[in-house]
Amino acid sequence: MARTSKVGRNDPCPCGSGKKYKNCCEGKRGKLTPLQWGGLGLLAVVAGILVYVMLNAATGSAGGLRGARRCPAGQVWSSQHGHCH
Repeated sequence: MARTSKVGRNDPCPCGSGKKYKNCCEGKRGKLTPLQWGGLGLLAVVAGILVYVMLNAATGSAGGLRGARRCPAGQVWSSQHGHCH
């Protein structure tokens, strides 16, 4: 059923609860449900993992972001000095 006019605060709520709109669904407009918040949290975790993976690929880390780096053949990473030897 398509709504053709705006619901007034004192009109019956279109959800069918029998309450006035101001006492039922008016305050829910624009608010997220717990399920929607959970989806946003999951999205944030996935985005964080993606950023971590992209940073590892960009820096060429061999052991993650813990300091170890790839060195040219015949050299090793010195965490004490912060470069390859």
